[in-house]
Amino acid sequence: MKLRFTLLLVGMTIALVSATRTSFNKHQRAFYLDEKDIDYLRPGLALKLLSGAAAADGTVTATFSLADPKGVPLDMAGVKTPGPVSVSLLISYIPKGDTQYVNYTTRIQTSPITNKSATQGSTDSGGKFEAVADGTFKYTFGTKLPSGYDRTATHTIGAYSTRNLSEFNVPNNFSDDVISFVPDGSKVSAVRDVIRTATCNKCHDPLSAHGGARQKVELCVLCHNPQSTDPDTGNSIDLKVMAHKIHMGSSLPSVKTGKKYQIIGFNQSVVDFSGVVLPSDARNCTFCHEQSGDRKTTQSTNYLKPSRAACGSCHDNVNFATGEGHNDAKLVQTTDNQCATCHVPQGELEFDASIVGAHTIPRFSMDLPGTVFELLGVTNGGAGKRPTVQFRVKDRKGRVVPAGQLSRLQLVLAGPTSDFSSYISEDARLAPANSDGSHSYTFTASVPATAKGSYAVGIEGYRSITIQQGFPKQQVVSDAGSNQQIYFSVDGSKVAPRRQVVATAKCNSCHDSLSVHGSNRNQIGQCVLCHNPNGTDSAYRPASQGPNQAINFAQMVHKIHTGTNLTREFTVYGFGGSKNDFTDVEFPGDRRDCSACHVNGSEQLPLNENLLPVIDPRGPINPVGAATSACTGCHTSATTASHAKSNTTVLGESCAICHSPTADYSVDKVHAR
Repeated sequence: MKLRFTLLLVGMTIALVSATRTSFNKHQRAFYLDEKDIDYLRPGLALKLLSGAAAADGTVTATFSLADPKGVPLDMAGVKTPGPVSVSLLISYIPKGDTQYVNYTTRIQTSPITNKSATQGSTDSGGKFEAVADGTFKYTFGTKLPSGYDRTATHTIGAYSTRNLSEFNVPNNFSDDVISFVPDGSKVSAVRDVIRTATCNKCHDPLSAHGGARQKVELCVLCHNPQSTDPDTGNSIDLKVMAHKIHMGSSLPSVKTGKKYQIIGFNQSVVDFSGVVLPSDARNCTFCHEQSGDRKTTQSTNYLKPSRAACGSCHDNVNFATGEGHNDAKLVQTTDNQCATCHVPQGELEFDASIVGAHTIPRFSMDLPGTVFELLGVTNGGAGKRPTVQFRVKDRKGRVVPAGQLSRLQLVLAGPTSDFSSYISEDARLAPANSDGSHSYTFTASVPATAKGSYAVGIEGYRSITIQQGFPKQQVVSDAGSNQQIYFSVDGSKVAPRRQVVATAKCNSCHDSLSVHGSNRNQIGQCVLCHNPNGTDSAYRPASQGPNQAINFAQMVHKIHTGTNLTREFTVYGFGGSKNDFTDVEFPGDRRDCSACHVNGSEQLPLNENLLPVIDPRGPINPVGAATSACTGCHTSATTASHAKSNTTVLGESCAICHSPTADYSVDKVHAR
């Protein structure tokens, strides 16, 4: 406390002393600091590059500002304002006629494994910082540009910074920025703008590398260019190559043959990407190379320009020098000049050699007529009765499709909506047709005689469609419909839909188009009909592998996304006895960000008091309370389970006493970042 007041009286600027409380939200750790601490520390960091210049003699300078989130200037030394700020800068340029950066600031990295050396993009050293004004600084690079450097080329300065507030028990703050200029003063025309940081953050939440300070793609590309390689493995660390390979991970042809895809980084740390499973389909290039909206880039169509480096990064079983693996003809390709001869942007047919055609995902083929479900109503749905469901199936052009033409068509009856306890799935393909093209199906099963409240019916299925008939790529595709649900009362009470906890659209932020169980289930509303508190994998798990695994949705999804951070294995047996081990899942985001998946504040405690206990034969507590089941899906240690059990009695769980929104250990507070 003495140090705080000394700094306030001697060193801090008037702006800092008089500043009002910085705005933070409940998902940020600073939100929970004492207001006086916030006013004093002003946690957060915003680095902004203001200008860059390169003189004729090769001297490079950059001016930048450092501020807190409210714009109050920060002192690099941490004397006038709390926390010293370290800043590193680098400079790269785009040679005329090229599309990627080359670093001026480099280092030679020598491998102790191979004894080979490689040039890598790096930060400047030997430069000089000068204070220009409060929070504004000038940096003169120690690196001088070579004599005769191209003053008409695009030059880009990158900077990243760390504010160290560890002495106040506050985590480091990071910020980075880039600025482009042409040394002769002309307008910047050549850019490297292929994928935006916001696109990466659909999954990575946020993108962060090398200890956290580097968070923008615009900065990454300055060093991760064709100039740089990893001397330990020989792998390129050019971003287009490295990013493709990382995201392919376990699907790389080389990895499938038993090889590893690794990068050896700082202090010889081995980073193995061989186990990465991409949550979306790698064939959907435009999931990252976005073609519309704010995340569309200047070079968003770069994926349509084939090259050996980019294409060979995913298709790493192709040896362009020998032609091995390069189609049946084993075509040798020593340059990129002829790639576009065969691999045009888009051909006449899907699944051809064009970029778009070769990456066609069968279930999204335009040759599919489409399957569209409509649930029109439920009659005779009282307790003890056999409900009749009216539904219609169409193709995407609105033409009626008879139910009998579907390869699979299931109606799923589940209830009650307060918390689904059981379900029944019946084949509705033989449902009688009505005059308007709809069908009416009466369940053979009855709603339980003791049922109360509301029940749900969901529809799922597909048509098996042969596409590309008569062509080499002829194949049968499941043309699945988007699941629909309809709710009805079994006792005359007001119809109450099942609570919404997560949104399919949020799942698709990473998964692109969530689809499981043979494309039959693609909407969260359908998933929860079966993945209920009483569900286990007993129907498929071998007796020798008992006990059974709980498949309640909340617990299962939390465990799947926790993956490598689980403290015990998590394997679910599925259809046909398939073994699905999720223990090695590498989650790309930050699991503390509950709102990335949850909606309506559904992660908050207490949960609905009508929720059922979860049957969990493999868990440390069985049955386990709904809140405990959900939370221990991520927090899987025995001590956490013990804590939860000690706070559960015959009256129920007392979790909300400590973890409710206003409690000292609220869900928001303990997950704040």
